Amino acid sequence: MFGYVTANKPEMKMREFARYKGFYCGLCRQLHKNHGRLGQLTLTYDMTFLVLLLSSLYEPETKEWKKRCLIHPAKKQFMLTNEVTDYASDMNILLTHDHFRDDWEDEKKLSAFLGMKVFARKKKRMIKKYPRQAEAVERALSELSERERENCRDIDAAARPFGNLMAELFVWREDPFQNILRQFGFYLGKFIYMMDACMDVEQDKKNNCYNPFLDEYGEDGFAEKIHRILEGTLHMAVAEFEKLPCEQDLAILRNILYEGVWTKYERKQNHDE
Repeated sequence: MFGYVTANKPEMKMREFARYKGFYCGLCRQLHKNHGRLGQLTLTYDMTFLVLLLSSLYEPETKEWKKRCLIHPAKKQFMLTNEVTDYASDMNILLTHDHFRDDWEDEKKLSAFLGMKVFARKKKRMIKKYPRQAEAVERALSELSERERENCRDIDAAARPFGNLMAELFVWREDPFQNILRQFGFYLGKFIYMMDACMDVEQDKKNNCYNPFLDEYGEDGFAEKIHRILEGTLHMAVAEFEKLPCEQDLAILRNILYEGVWTKYERKQNHDE
């Protein structure tokens, strides 16, 4: 369900892209440092956005590195890391185990079963370290499974559990910013869920898999209706984001929220036309 909260790279200035990639490579470094080579496999641009947002809001001391890695052994890569990078790397692990579990329960993929077993011990450590976030993840996945069993066609009800999950992940510290961050994470999470359902509806129909949009798929005006739903949900997330006193890397954050999140959707729309 991840992979939508990315930048619109062609519209970024060179220095903005350098910082964006620096945080991405920094997160990769911390995943390796904190959780080993397997941890690096969980790297996503979505969690890079989490690092960027919380770093902009709290402005923790950020270290700059230049290091080689397995992917780029010939040239040292620019990396940025701070306290938020460690937090995001831990959230990656927490989510990865349950992603594998969800795939195993839904599709009985052997790779998902193996992944679930590999990350089980790592997840136990995250539960002890982050009980609030871990509880939110467990509750959300349970509710998502319940919506699927009910064959829920109410997109708002179907998306709400993932919104609640993301709401807790964006609250790094329980402080005066937590309510805005929860609201932002909630609407962004709903947007991600809806976008994922929209992107997968054709394949889900072919495979007879659950999707809240199945009843409406193929009807006249379907694409326009879904776009309005997505646009309205994202608007709510952006409205909360703009309440935060972010200045550092603000152009990058706005690039992601105003343009980048639509990249895959627009690519698919252009392909279908």
